[in-house]
Amino acid sequence: MDWRSAIKGFQAYLKLEKSLSDNSIEAYSRDIEKLYQYSDSQIVKLKPELITLTDLRGFINWINELGMIPSSQARILSGIKAFYKYLLMEDIIKSDPSELLESPRITRKLPDTLSYEEINKIIAALDLSKPEGIRNKAILETLYGSGLRVSELTELKLSNLYLDIEFIKVTGKGNKERLVPIGSEAIKALKIWIENVRVHNPIKRGEEDYVFLNRRGTRLSRQIIFLTIKGLAETIGLKKKISPHTFRHSFATHLVEGGADLRAVQEMLGHESITTTEIYTHLDREYLKSTISQFHPRS
Repeated sequence: MDWRSAIKGFQAYLKLEKSLSDNSIEAYSRDIEKLYQYSDSQIVKLKPELITLTDLRGFINWINELGMIPSSQARILSGIKAFYKYLLMEDIIKSDPSELLESPRITRKLPDTLSYEEINKIIAALDLSKPEGIRNKAILETLYGSGLRVSELTELKLSNLYLDIEFIKVTGKGNKERLVPIGSEAIKALKIWIENVRVHNPIKRGEEDYVFLNRRGTRLSRQIIFLTIKGLAETIGLKKKISPHTFRHSFATHLVEGGADLRAVQEMLGHESITTTEIYTHLDREYLKSTISQFHPRS
């Protein structure tokens, strides 16, 4: 099989079988393109099914010599492993050459977080005399109260709010749905926005079910939420560089510091692997206990 056919088939597999986003498919494709470039640069040009473990190790050395940092190398390796898993499933290869390929060691760094006091200051800086201020309070309380990604927030729908039982349904990466508990402060802010302000907004056709709308009645863009948070940070003189994701990190950090079970936090964040969630804790595993709601400061 030639490389172009293999990459095209791989893209179809990622879209149809794995339900990945266009951005993710493009990123994986770029990873395989790099392997193709490496193979094409060799004296003996190899087809995808003829690549061996030795060839893959040579490829890793090649991207390392290009100055690629370990985290980028690890991400490329993830794409390579997915590619060979696809070839194995399609019976194009009989054994997976990437199976014994080791990822480079990565030092996981805890992202910047906000203290509970800083979050309170940011929320207090909102002008609640304006409709946008009430909406933005609901946005910040939901980001911090449920640990949503900004894309999950912009896609949040009224039909997926179960505020009477304190849960919301979220569509995450790969169109995977999960139920996430939501704190009382976030519920209060959402109800004020939905029942007292949003109902008076003109709403464009097709946008009726989205929770957060702009003045024109269409769903908010991620960029508007980024700019809103950046503006609030400047208002209170916060020196940290923050984004909507900072509220997600703060949500997870405060839960784990309070004693919440790591597996429960993983479930709420929608992480595929527990190792992704482990950046929020240190080695003292006894510090972790069982539930979530009782530990979150805004529940």
